[in-house]
Amino acid sequence: MEFELPPGTTALVEQAQRVARRATEQLDVTEDAWLIGTSRAFSEELGGLGWWGLTWPTEAGGGGRHPLERFVIFETLIAEGAPVASSWFADRQIGPTLLQYGNDEQRRRWLPDIIAGTSAWCIGMSEPDAGSDVASLRTKAVRDGEDWVVDGQKVWTSGAAEADWCYLIARTDPDAPPHAGLSEFVVDMSTPGIEVRPIVDNTGNAHFCEVHLDGVRVPAANLVGALNGSFTQVMRQMEHERGGIDRLVSNRRLYLDALESAAPILDRRLRDEAAALESGYRIGRLMVLREVLQQAPRGFSAATKTWCTEFEQRVAAFCARVAGPEALRWNRVSRNICYAPAYTIMGGTTEILRNILAERVLGLPREPSMR
Repeated sequence: MEFELPPGTTALVEQAQRVARRATEQLDVTEDAWLIGTSRAFSEELGGLGWWGLTWPTEAGGGGRHPLERFVIFETLIAEGAPVASSWFADRQIGPTLLQYGNDEQRRRWLPDIIAGTSAWCIGMSEPDAGSDVASLRTKAVRDGEDWVVDGQKVWTSGAAEADWCYLIARTDPDAPPHAGLSEFVVDMSTPGIEVRPIVDNTGNAHFCEVHLDGVRVPAANLVGALNGSFTQVMRQMEHERGGIDRLVSNRRLYLDALESAAPILDRRLRDEAAALESGYRIGRLMVLREVLQQAPRGFSAATKTWCTEFEQRVAAFCARVAGPEALRWNRVSRNICYAPAYTIMGGTTEILRNILAERVLGLPREPSMR
């Protein structure tokens, strides 16, 4: 097998490193950049480079470039801690969703600003009583003339406090089976009736938010895809969310820094652990590449995310062991220890993903009590 990347990608990696290092030279924290690293100016800089929508069709305004080019660019940017969060969700899954399920008018309306890096998006999916179980959503949308009127609450909505748009999932048919009565809308976050409440986590960051919707009017033209067809659409969207390189390299820079500082004092146990992490990183990277090249079976992103996010937790634990007593003070290492449990929760818990992998990929039978 040939594991070398195509010619030209080395130059892209070097360019991405220069761009990322300029953007991070004044930052104290470079971990979890795709979630907490917000910078509208940096998003516009990447837009100017043509790096948003890099692989999208040229007729839709995208770059029409090879998926491996996008892979090496964003592997580098996120691993270096570049602040890509303002546009990451839009590039990772909103654009591809609009390309697959949106209509021409919707693509003309929203894709150009995503590609330019001038619009920020959030995803209104999880609710207080519906986390990984999308079918349990209770936020409702009721048709009223040329609008839909939305009422409900979303939670753990990353980036909602600065978002211009929300890609919202709501129940549009209360009488349909749970999986069959959901629809997707693009909601202007400046619409009256929307209240955003940031949630401060145990690291002091507030990228997670509650979003309350009280009589929010959404134009009927903002319905994306099929009415009551969201479940199929959102499962495809989750493939984009769960199978990407961001789930592997959130704390890569911390690991490399810890390894460099500890090199002279690594004992045999830590050397063995570092070797295992190096192997684990390469396994995760190959899993992501299968997703990038569309060589993975449908649903396999559940395995990719599970492996990669558990790997990131192992990285956090390793860095703590290298730091020793310094990990008891507030610094990058201790911050990552505090944040690491979130890796296997957000985007679908590991327990749910293992069930998806067992049932939908491996075809294993359910236990009788679960039918």
